[in-house]
Amino acid sequence: MSFIKDFEVLATVGSGAFGKCQKIRRKSDRKILAWKVVSTQKMSEFEEEMLIQEINLLRELQHPNIVKCYDHFIDHQNKTVYIVMEYCVGGSLDSVIKDCTKQKSFLSEEYILRVLVQLTSALKLCHRRPDGSIVLHQDLKPANVFLDKDFSVKLGDFGLAHILPSRNDYIKAYDGTVKYMCPEKLNETFYHEKSDIWSLGCLIYELCAKRLPFNAPSGKLQDCVNRGAFKRIPAQYSDQLNALIRDMLQVVDFLRPSAEDILSSRLLADHRAGDLDQLLHPSTSAAGLKPRDQQEATPNKWKRRLDTEDHQASKRRREGLCDFS
Repeated sequence: MSFIKDFEVLATVGSGAFGKCQKIRRKSDRKILAWKVVSTQKMSEFEEEMLIQEINLLRELQHPNIVKCYDHFIDHQNKTVYIVMEYCVGGSLDSVIKDCTKQKSFLSEEYILRVLVQLTSALKLCHRRPDGSIVLHQDLKPANVFLDKDFSVKLGDFGLAHILPSRNDYIKAYDGTVKYMCPEKLNETFYHEKSDIWSLGCLIYELCAKRLPFNAPSGKLQDCVNRGAFKRIPAQYSDQLNALIRDMLQVVDFLRPSAEDILSSRLLADHRAGDLDQLLHPSTSAAGLKPRDQQEATPNKWKRRLDTEDHQASKRRREGLCDFS
């Protein structure tokens, strides 16, 4: 059994309402890890229960694309919990998007497909547990997706996760980050696993466009989401990828694909002859992460044609409901 004294703190890499995340070194083998330091002093009983659930989930959800939990310690005297996890040296997808925005460049479709396959594979594990229960992540967004040294992605931060006993169960809660919330959440109605698929669609759209599909002011966001109107992803990306994102962002939840449907979609089936395994387990570092220059985009005449497929976006713009800037 390990103890707090068995680790050396190297740096603080993030902080939140209840604690911080630190880069640490295990003294026994000098392995670089991270731990989440959480103070329970001001937590409600419900918040403490959610923390315990997060620890248990991270230990149970063993998958190459989910942040691995190694151990946890409780400092009863200082009312602090330490959750020891793998350290993701590449930062988060949020920083990748910000870098692309700053450089005025785009990620390659190859890399975006790699992210899509890896995150969908992680969600499949969450949504199809052996006992029939379903884990809803509830806060899938670029800031909660981390990168390892090979730029493979790792889904993390299960602090808002909820477990449904079966596929026939639903939940009604307003958990998550508003701009990634599905219509069911915004409308405060019951929802299930397809809420995570909506968030995944928002994330993949953002990787392509460097902006969210629904970017209206807070007072108009719900109307914008309920109408399902958003602009096509930039023209250099394929129609197949655009269509799959639109499927994930269907306003009616049962029209959205499941994780299995996404993995067996025609777009990803094209990679199954050896390429899909490369997407899941790349052998080269940063494969496909090289941004595409804007000059590589589809010619303007094609862009004009593709921009007409905007789910009646021009009409919504005239109504002032959605921000397409």
